[in-house]
Amino acid sequence: MYENYINSLIENKELPGAVLYVTKKKQIQCCKAVGSFIGADEKNYPVKENTLFDVASLTKVVATLPASLLLVSKGDLHLEKQVQHYLPDFRHKKVKVEDLLTHRSGLPPDLPYVARDGQRDVMEGIYQTELRQDPGISVAYSDLGMILLGKIIEKITGQPLDTFTKEHIFTPWGLQNTGYNPTSNMKAFSASTEKFGTRYIQGEVHDEKALHLGGVSGSAGLFSTAKDIAKFAEHFLYPEEQDIIPPDLMRLATLHKQSNRGLGFEVWNREGDPLSCGQNWPKGSFGHTGFTGTSVWVDPQNELIVAFLTNAVHYGRSTNIRTIRKTLHSMIYSSIQGENS
Repeated sequence: MYENYINSLIENKELPGAVLYVTKKKQIQCCKAVGSFIGADEKNYPVKENTLFDVASLTKVVATLPASLLLVSKGDLHLEKQVQHYLPDFRHKKVKVEDLLTHRSGLPPDLPYVARDGQRDVMEGIYQTELRQDPGISVAYSDLGMILLGKIIEKITGQPLDTFTKEHIFTPWGLQNTGYNPTSNMKAFSASTEKFGTRYIQGEVHDEKALHLGGVSGSAGLFSTAKDIAKFAEHFLYPEEQDIIPPDLMRLATLHKQSNRGLGFEVWNREGDPLSCGQNWPKGSFGHTGFTGTSVWVDPQNELIVAFLTNAVHYGRSTNIRTIRKTLHSMIYSSIQGENS
């Protein structure tokens, strides 16, 4: 049923291309690649199972979250400490590291827009940004907080974020096709995103802030495959089966804290408007989305993982991806429930 829905999205030009990867109790239920994209060379390419996608804000949970947890486990990063302790140029004294992960920093969602070919000092822009509200009180999703966290990781480790995450997270976890700034030969395997000027953006980060930071940030910049994203999710579903981060610390990240959020992850508490997993997923399901059209969701109760990577912005930034995600995930969950009954 849901595979037919994916096909219809391509046929109706609601999505250019997508890869859906679904597992239940470690068994692959679906691995489906559909659609195509126009490359930077103006040629048309089919989406394949191993196509790389710009995963946008999935970077926050795939790179920045586990890197942070690893440093917490080693005693190098303390969630209750002020951001200013690590980044003295950040002037808001009351903002704690934990506030960045829970999106309770009080920072706005974004910086003012600057085009890809524009000039900007992203960090200076963040350091000059005023808080919208007092920190630690209410959730307001912010790219800026996760960019700060990426810089904290670099400050503590003395390594660029892309180098540290590759060495200490992606390689040990077996995420062979996950990383920042794809090499020139890997760019050819990347689904292009939006058209900018006369060419499609391919193998280069879509997010302007990440681009202006050299393609590497705590908020966006990662490229990955659906299989790798599902493998990443599996580590959080079965944290005791990996030995990089203490399992209890990983479980802590997936617990609900406030307003359908945990540490880094969205956590469906079955209150308020449904998240992108849809209304009927169980309480305690966790995941995240990315602006380019990417998402990952985990249902611990049924041991279900759904990695859904698309390049929805290929047709432009006005997309129907939010509705599509809810519909698709509801269909997948209904299908799983049908198997259980």
